[in-house]
Amino acid sequence: MRSSSRFPPLLLPPLFLLLGGLVLAKGGEVGHVTCGSVLKLLNTRHNVRLHSHEVKYGSGSGQQSVTGVEASDDANSYWRIRGKTDGACQRGAPVKCGQAVRLTHVNTGKNLHTHHFPSPLSNNQEVSAFGDDGEGDDLDVWTVQCGGNYWDRNDAVRFKHIGTDAFLSVTGEQYGHPIRGQREVHGMHSPNQHNYWKAMEGVFIKPSLDSTKHDEL
Repeated sequence: MRSSSRFPPLLLPPLFLLLGGLVLAKGGEVGHVTCGSVLKLLNTRHNVRLHSHEVKYGSGSGQQSVTGVEASDDANSYWRIRGKTDGACQRGAPVKCGQAVRLTHVNTGKNLHTHHFPSPLSNNQEVSAFGDDGEGDDLDVWTVQCGGNYWDRNDAVRFKHIGTDAFLSVTGEQYGHPIRGQREVHGMHSPNQHNYWKAMEGVFIKPSLDSTKHDEL
């Protein structure tokens, strides 16, 4: 499957128009993950990046599938950090540990989502991409679990689903055709080594120097 090399116009042009507020970065650079940033997330145990594409599950919900891929340069692995609701996450503000967020898949406009369907390979909880143009439902909301006050780009964090208490996880099961070699991403109800994620490549929004002038997401 070929990945698009372009970001969709709906979600990203405001980021690139405000060049003074952007930092192009790779994982390991100093700083916080901020609201509005677009990034790739690496599962540190299995070394795969969170990924989605226009391939639906053949079982369970039938919604758009979410997987893990080893490639670091796949454009279908970018996610945008947004607030629980529009206006709840000030553009450029550091994401707090414990904060509720939505992760919107850049190339398809669907939100990271989970619900009480079994995942196709491991029979854990299915994780899908849901909604249109960044708008889905209450099951798109996750809390960022980390140490300290803010989500640091150097730190591995967990994402705990508010609606079902499941952690975003990978345990290594691999798909066959048509997404051969990609790993299953699912929800697990226990915190463990399979549900740590680290911010990698991305476009990180700098905090505004003038707090009276800001955009909200």
